[in-house]
Amino acid sequence: MKSKKEHINPKGLFESPAFSQVVTTQGSGKTIYIGGQNAVNEKAELVRKGDLAKQTEQVMQNLKIALESCGASFDNLVKLNINLLQGQDARQGFEVSQKFLGKISNQPIITVLFVPGFVHPEYLVEIDAIAFVSEN
Repeated sequence: MKSKKEHINPKGLFESPAFSQVVTTQGSGKTIYIGGQNAVNEKAELVRKGDLAKQTEQVMQNLKIALESCGASFDNLVKLNINLLQGQDARQGFEVSQKFLGKISNQPIITVLFVPGFVHPEYLVEIDAIAFVSEN
């Protein structure tokens, strides 16, 4: 059986250029689960306290590194869970994320939640991801 990943925007649901409504995977391949990424660089330094745009950029860079370490890219994303600190302007993070996601052909499913806090009081955003790479 040939592997495939299909992005579906069923009639009756809003069709967005920024996210898909449904993604299915079928066949043999590798599923990649990436734990919550914060705005921490490889030296364990928090990037730009109080700046959601800069923190989002670091998180997206971290996701890119994690995907590439598994032979994947943003094109392989199936789902993103985005957690924002309550009170943040989601548009700032969205604009930055589109620099990474805006060029891919099929957008992942995205869930955004506002949370009251993170394990570190200076974190403004955390994103975890699921990706699928077919063996074919």
